[in-house]
Amino acid sequence: TNSLTMAWRLFKTLSEEQQRYEKQLIFEHPAFVKLCQQLLRDARRMTRGDLVFSLHAVVHLGVPQNTLLVQTLVRVCQEKLNQLDNRCISVLATTLAGMDKDKNVSALQAGLQLLVEQRISSIRDIFILQNLIKCLGKDAPIFLKKKLEMAVLREIDGLTFPNALRMFSALTAMNYCSLPILNACSKKIQENVHDAPFRQLILILEACHTLQYRNVKLFSALADYVNSTAYLWDKRQIILFLSACETLGFHPRELLDIFTEKVTEDPEFLNLKNLLIVLRVYSRLNYVPRVQKHLFFETLHSCLNKCLPQISNTELLKAVYSLGILGYLPRHALDVLLLKDSKDELVLSDDLKEQNTMMLRCVKTCMELDSPSFSKPAFVLTENLSSLVSLNLRKAREALIKVLGGEKMFRQNVQLPYKYHIDFEIRMDSDRKKVLPIAATDDCPDSHVHRLAFLFAPVSAFCLGTAHPQGKLAMKKRHLSKLGYHVILIQNKKFQEMTNEDAVEFLKGKIYSEDAFSFPEATVQNNN
Repeated sequence: TNSLTMAWRLFKTLSEEQQRYEKQLIFEHPAFVKLCQQLLRDARRMTRGDLVFSLHAVVHLGVPQNTLLVQTLVRVCQEKLNQLDNRCISVLATTLAGMDKDKNVSALQAGLQLLVEQRISSIRDIFILQNLIKCLGKDAPIFLKKKLEMAVLREIDGLTFPNALRMFSALTAMNYCSLPILNACSKKIQENVHDAPFRQLILILEACHTLQYRNVKLFSALADYVNSTAYLWDKRQIILFLSACETLGFHPRELLDIFTEKVTEDPEFLNLKNLLIVLRVYSRLNYVPRVQKHLFFETLHSCLNKCLPQISNTELLKAVYSLGILGYLPRHALDVLLLKDSKDELVLSDDLKEQNTMMLRCVKTCMELDSPSFSKPAFVLTENLSSLVSLNLRKAREALIKVLGGEKMFRQNVQLPYKYHIDFEIRMDSDRKKVLPIAATDDCPDSHVHRLAFLFAPVSAFCLGTAHPQGKLAMKKRHLSKLGYHVILIQNKKFQEMTNEDAVEFLKGKIYSEDAFSFPEATVQNNN
């Protein structure tokens, strides 16, 4: 057992290529054959520790699972299962997690689950508990997951920083979002974030995405750490971190500022893969630099032009679409894209057709509305889709009736050109003091009335924990402004949580406040 375990410890430190070479040498060595034969003969006479560690070593050294040796060790573990102590149970769980499901392995796994259920109250070691969580995995019954959760919470005061890091991956493997455990781990990580390896930061964010766990304080602590040590990291590492933030909808403003400087100073690292990630991150998080924004977009445009000979049709469409969301029109890439569209080269398989059609439509909308030559139309053709209001907008409708005095003072479910839709439209006089009846202003040019567009958006349309709209919503807001609307964005979830009286006062403030008509847009049209 000691020989096999030592071989495994040395083996796992090697690179994949070295492992392939060493594995061949090990398997061909006559001493290894004798060792395996002796292990097969003595399996039933071994101590419980030697038994489970030997199985662990031979499986991880790559001895095929269907061999007599591995199958014998699995069967003997079944026979001696009740003799195993907690440490042996943990090692056995780790081993089984890396094995394919066959008859013997499945039987041993089922027996192990029963044993863990019986022993769980006696397990005080948080390392063993998190290992069991990880190794029993998502197939564990829900009652066992809850028992393991309670066992961890019982020992949570002894949680160390390494335990907290590993717990995220353990819960991910079990696909179980335990808020009390994750909150405790998050607090420990925030206190010790400077001791975390960079790769671990990425794994934490990926685990949060998988578990649908959102903790703005944790994400901010990780982003602040990367931001304060940005000079230590390779640009590609920062791209990975920003990409992980983007999947969570988290907007690390200061880190984006620093990375923008790095891009403009040295854009050579932006190959096609990195460029597409950067464009996706910046467009979804709706990030436009506060300084040197024109230089930044011109830099990205130049990098995109260099990649045009090797870029696929879908990648080109995604790149132009991302820049379009941010309000920038990359002329050369756009010309190439439109040429391909005219030749029907953008028609793809059914699974991508709908998405690509949507992106291409958005690009063409951006070409028209974000063009410097576009001017606000005197009239905007609109259409009422339905008099019915969805359940999540009924509260807003009732509040508007109370604020304005009746249904004739606003429109609902309004369809605009370019396939844009607004939830409610209100019209006011030129002094913005009085709300006008809809029927009385239908024939008035927009120069005589002010149009307010209310958009009640889900929380997912905003960056996490903020009122900062994500890319698509920001683009819609910008385009509605171009069509002559003053856009008021409202997080519907927060609105629904208000009392009816507060909702009325809230909307009244939005309608009559001077701020409702002041929307500075961070766009780059002037440079197009």
